[in-house]
Amino acid sequence: MGARTNTRQRMLHSAVELLRERGAAGVTIDAVLARSDAPRGSVYHHFPGGRAQIMTESLTLAGDTIGAIIEQAAAQNSVVTLRQFGQFWNTLLEQSDFAAGCPVVSVAVGSSPDDEHLQPSVAAIIQRWHTGLVTAIETDGVEPERARRLATMAIAAVEGAVILCRVNRSTAALDDVIDELEVVFTAALPA
Repeated sequence: MGARTNTRQRMLHSAVELLRERGAAGVTIDAVLARSDAPRGSVYHHFPGGRAQIMTESLTLAGDTIGAIIEQAAAQNSVVTLRQFGQFWNTLLEQSDFAAGCPVVSVAVGSSPDDEHLQPSVAAIIQRWHTGLVTAIETDGVEPERARRLATMAIAAVEGAVILCRVNRSTAALDDVIDELEVVFTAALPA
């Protein structure tokens, strides 16, 4: 059972990597098999729903991974949450030689009509991240409406910075965004 589970996990992780690097259109059965080094029969065994099932499960895996990072850091404070979020992306960008972007955003903006069924999942994942940030900011004493706006700004700014990092092959944009968001978050704290 371990080997079968390992093959399934390799396939899912490969699909997440493909989402990060090539977007939703780049996640094909052949690409997942090639990247995971899994035999063709593995698709039908582990993912009887084919590509649609792989897309759904890999999107969930990616969203849960990032959501867990935000939620765990949110238990400390909003600045720690920002720093952890930024560090996650810095590490991923550098380890992938700036080939990896956000797998969730890749589905949000680059999916085909075949992937329309994923849009509610994308919205739920981003809402989860937003809720985690709002919780951290509110825990720091910021009023709810301001916390909501700050969380929206943070997600938009970080996701945009990830794109700039890929284009410029440098984490400087993300570092700048995190530093500036930290100033804004700190200034929002009650006196």
